[in-house]
Order: sequence, then structure tokens, then C-alpha cells
Amino acid sequence: MLERVWGNIEKRRFSPLYLLYGSEPFLLTETYERIVKAALDEGEREWNFAVYDCEETPVEMALEEAETVPFFGERRVVVVKHPYFFTSEKEKEIEHNLAKLEAYVNAPAPFSIVIFFAPYDKLDERKKITKLAKERCEVVVASSLGEAELRAWVRRRIESEGASISEEAIDVLLRRAGTQLSVLANETEKLALFAGPGGVVEADAVERLVARTPEENVFVLVEQVAKRDIPGALRTLVDLLGHQEEPIKMLALLASHFRLLSQVKWLAQTGYGQTQIASALNVHPFRVKLALAQAARFSEQELVEAINDLADVDHQVKSGAMDRRLALELLLMRWGARPEEGRSRR
Repeated sequence: MLERVWGNIEKRRFSPLYLLYGSEPFLLTETYERIVKAALDEGEREWNFAVYDCEETPVEMALEEAETVPFFGERRVVVVKHPYFFTSEKEKEIEHNLAKLEAYVNAPAPFSIVIFFAPYDKLDERKKITKLAKERCEVVVASSLGEAELRAWVRRRIESEGASISEEAIDVLLRRAGTQLSVLANETEKLALFAGPGGVVEADAVERLVARTPEENVFVLVEQVAKRDIPGALRTLVDLLGHQEEPIKMLALLASHFRLLSQVKWLAQTGYGQTQIASALNVHPFRVKLALAQAARFSEQELVEAINDLADVDHQVKSGAMDRRLALELLLMRWGARPEEGRSRR
């Protein structure tokens, strides 16, 4: 759906009404910016662009703006932010004339584009005004992208700058930068600039230019532990601590990561697929994919022991019984000393 809407915007086939809502704020903002950029030249925006916030201003003021013939241009764009009357939120101090809103939605001005910018996970579809808006508006639901959609989004952003990117490079990018769109937007811009028009972004360029997130660093460290590469894990730890990562934060990240490995392993054993696990844990499918592969390197007992070890070390560090950095180093060496023979992968 998003591809279709964006395609129509690029071709300047505008709807007079847009309803943008969902849990992914970056996609909401990107869609809104695409509409404004395609509909109005920069010189027109001073005269024909307005933003109203329903938490501060009655919606009828925005509608009056939309009913005003544009100056020195073909169309007017009016953004209506926080239209909470589409949700189940309680009424606020500002009173809105919903009868006038209904009338406008039924007969919008042909020379205006009204964008209802609703950064909410859900709308209240029991309400008459919400049902009407969903019937009459071009609706964009900005939810979290699945892995295939995310890869396509990365590819499209690189290509919009005149470059291209290999599939291996996308893998490395998602592992290193994570799945947050605002972060990926910055990284894709940097990579496209590096490749230049007609260039190809390869995996080695991503490794050189994109810094790992703390979560990715923990993933690498745990992978080294799984392989019993304790010298490598210690080097990774030293590198992290040298980049101002706090030992307490590292303990928390490790505990969170091992809990995720334990959860995905258990859910997979009960018959859940990757998408179902992602939904159950509210974790991005790509992260679940990586976690499943890594969890297969550990037995259930090892994962439980790792979580318990981290809880013990956390207590020792916070009680002052052990130096923070030394505690982490000793923990890694303890994990490495455990026998690998006879490990159950079930």
C-alpha cells in the first residue's frame, strides 16, 4: 500500500484527503514530506502551506484554511496534527466542530490537500468520524516494516541517490545499524554519497563506514562466546569499554540478549515461526532471524546459566564486592572454561 501511495505522489496524482497513522513515526513523516515536496514548490510554501495542531487549535480553523483559494499556485496543503478525535482518547480542553469536519470530509475543496497526521497505533473505528475518514481519505498505515519491506526500503533510498547496493551489503547494514528507520536513513545517505552516482555499495564499505550499535556489539561478543573464542570476546569487550560503554550497561545488554535467545529458542521449539515469534515478543523479524541462528549454538541449560550468571555478577558489582570491568572479564573466561562436549542443542 505504501509503495502505491508513494508512486501516486511521485506522479503528482494527489488525493484531497490523507489519513496517516500507525506505530512507525519515521514513515509517517516521510509520507507527509513527500506529499508537501511534490505538491508545492519551495516558493509556494510561504503562501499555501499551513500546519495546525488539534491539541492547541480547533480543527475548524484548519478547514477554513483549506477552503481558502491558494495564492500564486495551484493548490494549498494543510496539515492537521494530533487529530485525537479519531481515537478513544478523552476530550481535551480544545473543542472541535466535528460536524464541520464531517461536512468537509464529504466534500473537500478541490484545490487543497488536507493531511491528517495521526501518530497513534490505533484509531477508534466505532466513532462515526473515524469511519467516515477511513472511507473518504487516502489511508496510510505506517506500521513496522517486515524484513523484505525493510530491505526494499533500504534499496530504494540508495537508488534515489543514484547508487545501488548489494544484498550482502544490506545484510551487514541491518546487522550493524539495526532496524530503526531514522538511523538507517542517515546511514543510507552516507553510503550513497560514498558510492557516488552509478556506484555500488558493497559489504566492505558498510563495515568501514557504519559503526556498530551497542546491541550489535553484544551480538558479536556472544557469537565469540558461542565459538569459545574467549580471546576475541575479551578484545571486543576491551574495545567497547574503550569507547566509553559502561560495564553496568554492558551487563544489562548481555542479560537482555540472552533472555531474547532463550525466548526465541523456546518459542521455536513450541512451533512458532519467525513472524509469530517477532509478533509475540514485539521484536523486529530480522532481529528474530539473527537470534534464532545464534540461539542454536547454545543449549537451553547454557542460556539459563548465562542469565543467572549475569544476575549474580550484576549484584556483586552493584554491591561493591567486585570491580566492574574485572567482573565482566572473569565472566567471559568462566563461560569459555565450560566444557563444549556433550552440549545439547535441543
